[in-house]
Amino acid sequence: MTSPETVIWLQERTSLGILSPEVLNAIAQVIEEQVVSAETDLVSEGTPPEALYILVEGQLESNTTNETNPALACGFLPGSVIELKELLLDESTPFTITTVTDCHLWVVPGDKFREIVSQYPEIAKAFSRQLVQELAQATSALGYEQERSVALRPYLVTKAQRGIVGTSRYAVRLREQIREAAADRKSVDIFGEPGLEKDNIAALIHFGSPKRREPIIKVNCGILQTSGADLFGRAGGKPGLLEWLGEGTLVLNNIQELPDELLPPVTQLLKTGTYTPVSRSGESTPEPRLSKARILIVSEKTQPTIERSVGHIIKVPPLRVRKTDIQVQVEYYTSLYIRARGVPKPHITPEALRRLQSYDFPGNLKELKNLVERAIVQAEGANELTEEIFWPAEAKKKRFRVNLLNAYPSLRRFLRSPWWPDRINYGFTATAFAIIVAILFIGPQTRDRNFVLNFFWAWWWPFFLFLFPFLGRIWCSVCPFMIYGEITQKLSLWLWPRKLKRWPREEAEKWGGWFMFGLFTLIFLWEELWHLENTAYLSACLLLLITAGAMIFSALFERRFWCRYLCPIGGMNGLFAKLSMTELRAQQGICSASCTTYQCYKGGPQKGEGLETNGCPLYSHPAQLEDNRDCVLCMTCLKACPHRSVEFNLRPPGIELWTTHVPRTYEVALLFLLLGGIYLHRLPELQSWLGLQLDLTQFWQHLGLSLIVLIIPAIFTFGAYGLLKLLNFNRKPKSFVELAYGYLPLVLGGNLAHYLRLGLGEGGRILPVTFATFGFGGEQLPILVAHPAVIAFLQGATIIFSVLMTMLLTQKIAKQSVRSLIQQHLAAIALGASMWAIIVL
Repeated sequence: MTSPETVIWLQERTSLGILSPEVLNAIAQVIEEQVVSAETDLVSEGTPPEALYILVEGQLESNTTNETNPALACGFLPGSVIELKELLLDESTPFTITTVTDCHLWVVPGDKFREIVSQYPEIAKAFSRQLVQELAQATSALGYEQERSVALRPYLVTKAQRGIVGTSRYAVRLREQIREAAADRKSVDIFGEPGLEKDNIAALIHFGSPKRREPIIKVNCGILQTSGADLFGRAGGKPGLLEWLGEGTLVLNNIQELPDELLPPVTQLLKTGTYTPVSRSGESTPEPRLSKARILIVSEKTQPTIERSVGHIIKVPPLRVRKTDIQVQVEYYTSLYIRARGVPKPHITPEALRRLQSYDFPGNLKELKNLVERAIVQAEGANELTEEIFWPAEAKKKRFRVNLLNAYPSLRRFLRSPWWPDRINYGFTATAFAIIVAILFIGPQTRDRNFVLNFFWAWWWPFFLFLFPFLGRIWCSVCPFMIYGEITQKLSLWLWPRKLKRWPREEAEKWGGWFMFGLFTLIFLWEELWHLENTAYLSACLLLLITAGAMIFSALFERRFWCRYLCPIGGMNGLFAKLSMTELRAQQGICSASCTTYQCYKGGPQKGEGLETNGCPLYSHPAQLEDNRDCVLCMTCLKACPHRSVEFNLRPPGIELWTTHVPRTYEVALLFLLLGGIYLHRLPELQSWLGLQLDLTQFWQHLGLSLIVLIIPAIFTFGAYGLLKLLNFNRKPKSFVELAYGYLPLVLGGNLAHYLRLGLGEGGRILPVTFATFGFGGEQLPILVAHPAVIAFLQGATIIFSVLMTMLLTQKIAKQSVRSLIQQHLAAIALGASMWAIIVL
């Protein structure tokens, strides 16, 4: 390159262009060309300058050991002039410069450049002025940065506290969402329940982004001025946080607390990236300004207006769905605490971990952290953190519960043994049922001479009605109907190997309950019109019809489809089981954190202490049970579970009805059918009490009166509810379907009071009746019969107690004052009084 071309290049491409052509020509005359290969140190830090270097082609970069001023490290592109200031001021080189690529350089030796400087004083003057300007600019920039630092300091977030701990699919997905959000500059809405450290997720997004060196500030929306001046600044006045922030990140915490006046400008900021400074009244609206800041929103719930304006939406999962991560979270919080305090690390026992996993943690990670720290303090240097230390970690569903399997280990062993219920069912019940049906057909046909008829009506009915409040649906675990259903299922698969049909769940949930209702209605009418209580072969036919239903549906569908959806006796048992003081459940935390096979539900081979089973016969998962309706206490899940998750709890009777219960219309219909059945059983007494003169030997009159009696109690209670709504028009009561379950104790108590007469009056004659069944005279055999006054007392006490429990349960379900439910209570008292009149008197 000739000298004139060199001068032109220096003028146009370098910082030397401020010099006159004469000076540039003098420099061009002494330039030496040099090519330096890549990865070569051109100058070294702390050494005197040897030459003036002008980069023509290639790329350089500098590095420094000066940690207090890392800004000295930078890159150089063609046109850069190197060592100029050091030669003029006779200073050492402040950094090492290395070639990144092969570089073409123009080199002016140091001694020759000094000669040119001495010959042309304008060089020193020109660069002195430039240095003064640069110093002024640096001073101004330093002042701005100091002012910016003061403005942002109260809101500054210095670092992220931690990453996302855990290996669950929720934790993995959350990490992926954070990486996606950090990769661009779009706004993010981070929402979730309290205690999930959502502001830390915002910090993770910022510090994982390319703009991590820019500041990040967190502003609580509840303290923002309604004018927005602190956020947007004032026109011609004090800058706002957005202006100070530059290309940094703004975290708007608790967006739900944002003043209504600021919602439109914040929405505009999210949509367009522009904001309008606040102007004083009377002044013209200033022009919108462009904001380069990134906006992260933190809230407990999504805001519809803002949700449509953001680029990413991250829903932070609560801890209760991340039970798998609890163990590693506990380990993490324990490590943090012991590192800060310098104490030995304790070991958390499996029982303590299970307790934590069974708790839902409404306060999420914050609550878990506090609980772990408190447990370490309470342990006082112990080597283990035991279950007792974590006593507050008890879910609402677990309150007022006592696990009988832990209290009585022998009960656990029995329920897990082959005796319950298989050996009882296939070794005794199946055989006994066949003998019972045979005796009903071929034996004497009246209750005073057939011990099976006596046993069925005077023993079975009162005993299991009495048992419902204690053991719920336990009869279904030894029910002969389904035993023969299972025998049929196994035989049919052996004779015709095939795959049984899957359950039509949707149709069964919709219509199964109404099928049970219809079948029970027919049973009631058959019982009343054909006197089943005193006709042995008809009672046998009833048993065989129900057994036939179980056998047919067992041959068609897998497991116990009949039991769950269609059996009328099972429907009644499931309804009354809601009042039970015991329940079978599983610890949701253990199931979600430890179980991957679902053997209690699906069945499978032996695993750990879990035995080989075919899974729950009713397709119910014990961790998902909300009431006792779909559990027959067969204990299959207890046998299958390898994690000791299944519990058999003692609890307040019927607590599910005012906590987790889901009302169903067909259950309410069955409830009122059973209520009408009490009056149907006492039809002669009801006629006498009402003064009716109908001839019940006439079939159609008998049928018509029976249907009316079944319907009237439901109409009466519905009328009481209508009056309740009418008189409480200013306060909407709960729906009739919800409140109707309050009558459940009265329905159970009324049926029990009816059958007490048979149980206490005829049950004790079982010995002479048994002898009479086989044609022997048993008149001299002992009998045990209660006095009529004792029977009446117990019947009356049962009805009174049932009315009181109905009133109490109604209060619990409704959660309203006694005064607002007085019509409902008066209806229960009226029903109780009518039962007293036809049963006790």
